[in-house]
Amino acid sequence: MQGGVAQGIGQALLEHAVYDASGQLLAGSYMDYTMPRADNVPNITVATENTMCTHNPLGSKGCGEVGAIGSPPAIINAIVDALKDFHVRHIDMPASPEKIWSIINAGRPAMAAE
Repeated sequence: MQGGVAQGIGQALLEHAVYDASGQLLAGSYMDYTMPRADNVPNITVATENTMCTHNPLGSKGCGEVGAIGSPPAIINAIVDALKDFHVRHIDMPASPEKIWSIINAGRPAMAAE
């Protein structure tokens, strides 16, 4: 779960595959591709809530993607909420510091950052 949340943080804030005009991936190694590291991720407390699945005889269900699915929209919604004074209603992922800074620095209404 903690790894999934870290993956979602990376997707929402950092990770971006960029290609040049000929289709060559510009982030060809981890030296070029930004992803979260342990010091970028807050402490995450995990709790469980047991609910049986009604669709199989064991009552079991998977949870491996739970952190990765919920964290990107939670982070993006928090950013949009924080930028509501700038009339932001949407921001594309990744919501990089450069995108956010450009919205704040422009100081004018913006619907999205590119």
